[in-house]
Amino acid sequence: MDEIRLIDIRETILTVNGDEAEKVRERLGKDRVFMLNLMSSPGSGKTSIIVGTMKRLRDRYRIGVIEGDIDSMVDSEKIVSEGGYAVQLRTGGDCHLDASMVSSALDTMEVRDFDVIFVENIGNLVCPAEFDIGESLKAMILSVPEGDDKILKYPNMFRVCDVLLVNKVDAAGYFDFDFEALESRVRVLNPQMRVFRVSARTGEGLDEWCTYIEEKITAYREKTDTL
Repeated sequence: MDEIRLIDIRETILTVNGDEAEKVRERLGKDRVFMLNLMSSPGSGKTSIIVGTMKRLRDRYRIGVIEGDIDSMVDSEKIVSEGGYAVQLRTGGDCHLDASMVSSALDTMEVRDFDVIFVENIGNLVCPAEFDIGESLKAMILSVPEGDDKILKYPNMFRVCDVLLVNKVDAAGYFDFDFEALESRVRVLNPQMRVFRVSARTGEGLDEWCTYIEEKITAYREKTDTL
């Protein structure tokens, strides 16, 4: 044979995942369940942000959490210790969650018993950005200690997300972090992205963040009611 057959594995994987993500999205839509995909580097404060958000919203919404990690159940245990409901996805090496993994987690839950599901993706600014999991909203966290230049190094994550939470603002005095430079770059790369300055430790900015989520939940329900 003098012909070389090229098989684009990446394209095939993303296509299959996209099909599965649409099934997840349709499944959640039938029960009017709003799902948020939260992504970031390791240690940026994803779990703490979820806990702070959960505490502010749980008197009005039934909340579930899907935790993704390569190993351990530390984050799920933290959610449960704070009175939340959590399902742990342990990938054993995969650096992101995909739609089939999330679907497997949903299979263990009575989905209709929830109004909102938070998915804490695996700490990584590369792979999770490429995999649709059937979410209603993509959000990312950038913590102050990571620096304001991450948008230059990992543009795709900032490009695909609807929301950016700049966490650990209470520590800004200890780091050379230029908020204005970051937000200026965001406006160029992704003009529609909402930016919130927050602190999971002090609670700063979390009320505004939760108000935004409630607005998105309301809009989502109105949309699903017309389908």
